[in-house]
Parts: sequence; C-alpha cells; structure tokens
Amino acid sequence: MILTVTPNPALDVTYRVVALEPGESHRVASPVRRAGGKGINVARVIAQTGGHAMALATAGGMAGTRLAADLLASGLPHELVPVAAETRTSIAIVDETAAHATMLNEAGHPLTIDEWEHLGEAADRLSIPAQCLVGSGSLPTHAPEGFFASLVAIARDRGIPSIVDTSGPGLVLAARAGANVLKPNRRELAETTGESDPLDGAAQLIGLGAGLVFVSLGEKGMLALSASDPSRPLRARLDAPLRGNATGAGDAAVAAIASCLAQGERDPSVILARAVAWSAAAVLAPVAGELGPGFDEFERSLVVSPA
Repeated sequence: MILTVTPNPALDVTYRVVALEPGESHRVASPVRRAGGKGINVARVIAQTGGHAMALATAGGMAGTRLAADLLASGLPHELVPVAAETRTSIAIVDETAAHATMLNEAGHPLTIDEWEHLGEAADRLSIPAQCLVGSGSLPTHAPEGFFASLVAIARDRGIPSIVDTSGPGLVLAARAGANVLKPNRRELAETTGESDPLDGAAQLIGLGAGLVFVSLGEKGMLALSASDPSRPLRARLDAPLRGNATGAGDAAVAAIASCLAQGERDPSVILARAVAWSAAAVLAPVAGELGPGFDEFERSLVVSPA
C-alpha cells in the first residue's frame, strides 16, 4: 500500500470552454466537482493503474463535506481528519481550442495545533502497513514549515521510502531530512533554490540530503539527478508534446515514482521513464487524478538519455 498525505486538499471544480476569451462572458456546461489536492490525485492514479493506495487528508466545512462524499462514492480508500476551517476550492478552466488550463487555486485556511497533531498521528499510524509514503501539495496558511520533513522522518522510522512534492521552505526541509525523492517542477525549484538552471537547483537539493530529485519541465519532459551518481543527470521526453489538460500531470508522475519504489525498483532511468509516461497520459485525461489511454505504450517508447 502507498500512503499519500495531503494537508491542504481542495474541492476541484473543472469547467470546459471551447475558447477562453478574457473579459468576456461564457456559457458553460455544469462543471465536474470532485475531491482533489495533489496527494488525492496521486492516490487516484495509483488505484487506476492497479496499485493500492490510502489517501490521508483534512476536511472541513461544506466543501469538506462534498470532498468526503466524493471520496466515499469513488471507493478510494481514505481517512479524513476533521478540521474547523473550510476546505479550499480549486477551479480549472480548460480551453479546448488552445489545449491549456487556467487554474484558480485558493490558499488553504490555517489549522489548529491540535489538528496538525492529529494529522501527524494519523500519518504515523497509517504508515505501518505502507510500502511508500508520499507527502504532496502546498501547505495552508501558517502551517508548520517542517510538516513534510516530519513525514520523511516517519518513513525513515518505518524503513520505507519517502517522496515529497512541494515547494518553498517545506521542500528544503524535506531535503535536509533526507527524503528519498523530491519532485518539484521547474518553476517551484527556481523559486525555492534561486537557481534558474534546473540541474543546478536539483544539485542544491541533493547537496542538502535528498536521495533523488525529479524536475518536471512541462513539454520538455523531466530531469532526474541522483545522489548516488550526481555527475550523470538523466532526461526523458516524448518525441512531440501532447495537447490536452496538463492539470494533474505532476501528480501522475509522483504516482509513477511511488509505484516503482513500492515495487522495489531503484533504477533512476526506469523510474524516470514511467514518471514521464504517466505524466503524458494525464494530459490526455479530462480531469486531474486520471490517466488517459496509452500510458503503457508511452513508457515503452520513451528514450532516457544523459541530460
């Protein structure tokens, strides 16, 4: 089982328009509403590809009630820590002509000290049967910056690998805590490390203590840098970029990495190929947390080469 922890989940609302024209009124069909947040999306993809995942998150207010109802209806194994604050809403507007999505992400409301303790206790308890622990997403306002680092410590105590997908101080502290894998995108990495070159940014995280760093480059694929061989960075990409909804592509990559680690795979080139393949397949799916058809074919056709 792969445990995913999402401290700042969202009720995802996805609208689709033929063409988005800023400043104009648009008539749209009813949106898709479902439980979201990076860790929940990761768990959905793992389940879709035949793996076993447990999604741990918080939930509060009416949006939290809708999030809980959607998770229950989906059949995805989960546990929700009740909180007083309203769960945030994330809105995606998919432009079908331009094949891109505009995101409106609310910041999460603060949690109490007791609520943070309950979330940490639940992660510790649920990690006992887990084969991999994933901490994903942003932190709500006034969150303890070391929360993801504490998940790394839990995983280390259990003897299982840890993956952290976040940005800012939480990413740095996770690296210092010795996370097995970090997966920022290029923008997050630059903002966190101050390095415009993703290889330099990844090397900085490796120097802090991370074992393996994957950097999403969007249409340009993904880079991987390993502490075991930092002089040999790897890169993988498709021959041509795909048109679709890239929302959730990074979460699909994390799901791929987690599935590899849970299966005992440690070869960075193998993990990188699956991460890029699943990320590409997510672009073809209508909403985050799903893969479109063809992820197996993508994985077989990818070429991994030195960066």
